[in-house]
This record gives sequence, C-alpha cells and structure tokens, in this order.
Amino acid sequence: MISTGSNLWSRAAVIAAAMIFGLTYSLSAALLALDLSERGHSDAFIGANAAMHAVGVLAMAFALPRMVGGIGARRMVLVALVIAAVVLVLFPAMPSIWLWFPLRIVLGAASETLFVMSETWLNSLSTDQTRARAMAAYTAALSLGFALGPLLLSLIGTDGATAYWVGAAFALAAAVCLAMPGIRQPTFDKGGHGNPLDFVMLAPIAMAATVLHASVESSGLSFLALYAQSLGWKEGDATQLMSCMMVGAIVLQLPIGWLGDKMDRRKLIIALAAIAVVGALVWPLALRSPWTTYPLLFVWGGVFVGIYTIMLTIVGSRFTGSSLVGIYAAMGLMWGVGALIGPVGAGAAMQWISHGLPLFVAFACGCFLLAALWQTMRGSGEAT
Repeated sequence: MISTGSNLWSRAAVIAAAMIFGLTYSLSAALLALDLSERGHSDAFIGANAAMHAVGVLAMAFALPRMVGGIGARRMVLVALVIAAVVLVLFPAMPSIWLWFPLRIVLGAASETLFVMSETWLNSLSTDQTRARAMAAYTAALSLGFALGPLLLSLIGTDGATAYWVGAAFALAAAVCLAMPGIRQPTFDKGGHGNPLDFVMLAPIAMAATVLHASVESSGLSFLALYAQSLGWKEGDATQLMSCMMVGAIVLQLPIGWLGDKMDRRKLIIALAAIAVVGALVWPLALRSPWTTYPLLFVWGGVFVGIYTIMLTIVGSRFTGSSLVGIYAAMGLMWGVGALIGPVGAGAAMQWISHGLPLFVAFACGCFLLAALWQTMRGSGEAT
C-alpha cells in the first residue's frame, strides 16, 4: 500500500517540475523571438518560426494516447525534458537559421508531452476529495513559472548563448525532480486511440473552457495595456495591469480549489463564469481609478483562471488512463484554436467600439456560461 507521505511527495514533485518547465517555456518563447529580431528577421519570419511550435503540439496530440501505454508516463516526461534541454542548447549552435524551424517543432512536441503528461500524472495521484486542490496548486505553479520566465530573461539578457543554457539547465532541473526515488507514476492501458477530434466530442464543455481560457488570455496579453492607455493610463502603469491579473490567478487558485473539493463542481464553474461575465462588464467603470482597477483585476484574474482549474478537475474525475491523456491532448489543440481566434476577435471589437475588449471578454465568458448551463440542465453527468 502506498503511504500518504509518498503520495504527497510525488504530487509535490510533479507540481514543482511543471512550474520549472513553465519558466523554461516562457523564457525560451520570449528569447527566440527577441533573438530572431536582433538578427534582423521580419515579424512574419518570427511568426512563422513560432508557428512551428504548434506543429509539434499537433503531432504529439495525435501520438500521445497511442504512445503512453507502452512507454509509461515517467519515461515520456523525462525524455521530453532532456530533449527540450538539448534543443535549447542547439539553437545558438546551428549554422543556418532555417534549422531553427525543425528544432522549434521538436520543442513544441516536447512541451506538449510535458504539459499533458504532468496534468494526467497529477490527476492519477489525487483522490476525488483532493483533486481540485491538487489541480489548483498545479495551475498556480504553472502560472508562476510563466511569470518568472520573462523576468529571468530580463536579468540575463539575450546576448550570446547564456540564456539558452540557463533554460536548458532549468529543464534538466525539472527532470531531476521527477527522477528522484519514491516518486509514484501512473499506469495506462495499452492501445488507446489517437484521434483528438474523438476526444473533443467526448468532452465539448471542457474544450469550450480551454478555447475560452486561451482566447481571453491571449487577448489580454495583446490588448489590455492598449485599452488602459485609451482610457488615460500611462504606459508604465498600463503594462502592470496584466501582472496584477496574473498575481490574482496565482494566489486565488488554492481557495478556489478548496471550494472545488467542498461543493458541486458544476455549480462552482457556472458561478465562476457568471462572475467573470459581470466582472468584465464593469471594467470600463473600474478602470477610471487605480483604487478600483487593481482589486477588480486581481479577483477577476483568479476567478477566470479558476474556470480552467475546475474544468481540469472535472475532466480528471470522469476520465482515466489513455482516455484522460487523449482529453488533455485535445485540450492542448483547443488551446491553439483559442490563442488564434482571441486576438483577432478582440482586435476587431476594439476597432468597432472603444470598449471592445471588455465586451469581447464578457461575450466569450457569456457564451461559455450558456453552454455550461445548457449541459447541466441536460443532466448529462459532469459538465464536460
């Protein structure tokens, strides 16, 4: 029988590894873009190179459900982390910049493997009574890693290969966390099918939550500062608003996770979505003063990310084994869809109306709220 202490130690290792690799991921994404720009490449070239990451994600989304049963979760994650470290070191060593394209594909595949398998791994280590808190800790740690990556890059700089080596070192540190003795790993059935579209149909509300999260997050990163400046905020103050929202997303996940283990998760996710709609609608009023802006964005960021946290929990309580891997892989694909349509939709809305950003966010959250309500009223089990 596995002890509770061993289980806690294993969960802590998975969460720590995810946070460390989140740092590596955000550092490398910013580093590659800045490096290509400093080498004189156009925005179109930089964008095309970044798109190769999605190619790697797509390839692994189809392959992961088939592979995991025969290879095992720990081995797949460790190999992905080592590959990510090697690829990062290879970027500055390449004799031709065109070789960065296949390297970016491999890095995307490694990232997808790590994120999908770490979510699945943590779910397998959790009981239904603790799952929401475990996924909340995971989401908060991952968000913290994403926030620390650009900060670390600003301290290191982009000159030479130092930042690449630092990113590789962090990837290897994440591997060390998971290679330690006593870490439990999940077992999966063999022969899972690998078509993400099948999994999309199995959990449409989970896919909708993923699209919502990615579209609003990418829209906020692109336009929140610009929107604040249009309301009279200074550039420096406007750029801090996304950081305020991210801090809320980190800090409030644990209390939301606690709620997720104490009450009906379907009702909780509907309540969070309703609060997100109302919160977005009051942005234009709140942003008139810093005294109302910072508290609102802090709470709103936590509530909004909480939707995704609780949905990860619901999915984890309904699916197991290779099916859970397939669901999370499909959610990774939907993340790409949301990240694509979000900035386009928000940009168009801002062009049509001065408060287009909050209206777009409220509309997106409202659509998800209606979908979740409809699914719940159908009485079809968990709201997935």
